[in-house]
Amino acid sequence: MTRTEPAPPEPCVPPPARPLIPPPPRWAVRAAHVAAWSTVPSGVWRIALVLGIPIGVMEREEFLAAFPNNSPLIGLAYVLLIGAVAEAASYLTLGLVRPWGEVAPRWIPLLGGRQVNHRLTVLAASLGALTVTVLWWVLFFGGLLTSPSPDPGISAGEALFVAAYAPLLLWGPLLAAVTWSYHQRHQACTRS
Repeated sequence: MTRTEPAPPEPCVPPPARPLIPPPPRWAVRAAHVAAWSTVPSGVWRIALVLGIPIGVMEREEFLAAFPNNSPLIGLAYVLLIGAVAEAASYLTLGLVRPWGEVAPRWIPLLGGRQVNHRLTVLAASLGALTVTVLWWVLFFGGLLTSPSPDPGISAGEALFVAAYAPLLLWGPLLAAVTWSYHQRHQACTRS
């Protein structure tokens, strides 16, 4: 009877090392946080409008007239949906300066633990920056330019409206700057 020796164990081959990505510069981290928070004031303003808190520019009834049966429930759902989408989209800016922008978190089905495709991320973020810049700049200044001639003074409600929506003007340009920083960090990594 011949005795065969067990095969030697396979050597452990470490997974290919990911190139080290330089950390984001401090200005990019700050810009990402400002971009992420830029949607909050307008969301709070819209919720106040639906809840009937006097905001001075538009009354609750005027806003709800755009919905079937002047439904506050549909109006609130609409406002919360717009706020949630804007918040989620602006929050993604943080991924450009956080580890989850390099490797997908493990809890994400099918993608968890995989390296994020930085080219696709840069493309999506660039298109997002262009879209929100054009959207908010056109809506903000287009609304100001096409509104009926204003009174010589500005009311407290109008000042509140402008204060709530003006931060949205920062979202696109800041997203573009943070995207550029993310791209530069990945380019430096591939060059070395």
